[in-house]
Amino acid sequence: MAAAVEKAGSPVELTRDLGVGQFTKVPDEITNWIEEQRSWRETVAFADQSYHMTDHYVEGPDALELYSDVAVNNFDNTEPGKAKQLVVANPSGKHIGDAIWFHLDDETFLSVGSRPAHNWLQYQIETGEYDVTGELQGRPVATGDDPNNFRFQVQGPEAIDVMQEVADDPLPDLGFFNFDTITIEGHEVNLLRHGMAGEAGFEFWGPYDIGDEIKEIVMDAGEEYGIKHLGAESYQTPNAILGWIPLVVPAIFDEGMEAYLEWLDVGDGLLSIGGSFESDDITDYYFTPIELGYGHIIDFDHDFVGKEALEAEIDDPARRKVTLVWDPEDVVDVFASLFREGETYQFMDFPHPRTAACPYDTVLKDGEQVGVSTDKSYIYNERDFISLAVIDTEYSEPGTEVTLIWGDPEDNDNKRVERHTQKEITATVANAPYSEDKR
Repeated sequence: MAAAVEKAGSPVELTRDLGVGQFTKVPDEITNWIEEQRSWRETVAFADQSYHMTDHYVEGPDALELYSDVAVNNFDNTEPGKAKQLVVANPSGKHIGDAIWFHLDDETFLSVGSRPAHNWLQYQIETGEYDVTGELQGRPVATGDDPNNFRFQVQGPEAIDVMQEVADDPLPDLGFFNFDTITIEGHEVNLLRHGMAGEAGFEFWGPYDIGDEIKEIVMDAGEEYGIKHLGAESYQTPNAILGWIPLVVPAIFDEGMEAYLEWLDVGDGLLSIGGSFESDDITDYYFTPIELGYGHIIDFDHDFVGKEALEAEIDDPARRKVTLVWDPEDVVDVFASLFREGETYQFMDFPHPRTAACPYDTVLKDGEQVGVSTDKSYIYNERDFISLAVIDTEYSEPGTEVTLIWGDPEDNDNKRVERHTQKEITATVANAPYSEDKR
């Protein structure tokens, strides 16, 4: 990675306007993205998560010491069957990445999610003095390899009934983010109490070679409940409701990270930047775990990378994560421009406009920048187009009106972006998560 940055001239030059790769092997739509979105609110949604995330297995007597040293979380209260949102920061307290972490056995652990957190953990394993082994599998859709496991999810009002229908025995009484094994027609699978749209649900996984059979069993059982299989587009939209920002620029280009950048392969660490926000300084694209809403899981009773900086921020953060509700007339005008003479605005591909892995759009108040808007989606169930943003705390009260700039800069080189003119869109600040959490 270090050599690639030097050749490009800067981290921003390296990562800007690269476009976005294939997200998953699942088709964009299985039925229709509106019906798929409706299913998690009205009946039950099924999602296939097998192909778009990385798996990181860690095993050994020092595994918990490793996690405790590197992650912001508390690991004193863990035991097999527990899961956490694992969050890692750099020495300056800037966010590198997050993943879902599973305590599988006494000395065996798995985390599942995007690559940045796993790269940082694997680097600590290979350069540190921990008595552990680490095995990292890249995103199967990118590597072409079969996943280690199938990974499915059901969520919605009927999700629990569907899983009870397919389980050989009564479902275990699981608290949120706890997991246990169940059998489905004699096949042992792991069942996690979870949900990605603020609705009740489960995530479950097992050996990949039985995945097609398990999927068929669940879909057949769910037919009478109105189950819908989410396509890649509808699957990506619940993040905006839940308040989870899936990808941001990882804070790996800071001073003091030189050895890590020498270790990191550019193909494993590159994420593209897009959107209207522009800066020559890569650190302007960084967030802290607190700004991303992870303050409640940070445990300051142990030493970890970035602790001092986060301690100084926790009681008075300069910025806060919010939901932005885009003005519907302004959104409609983006489409209306296609039917007028003259310049058009950048096409807004529903339900999840995405032309870069890490989208950053400028947010303004009275003409001055006060933050950036990130992942965005149209949500049929809410009849709203919303995005998640990190903005100055003084403008983070629900009801505050801001504007954002829609459209990449004129000089962008992203082949996924057509020629267009930028547009100011009015937006109203709302809470994140946006809807009631029923998980």
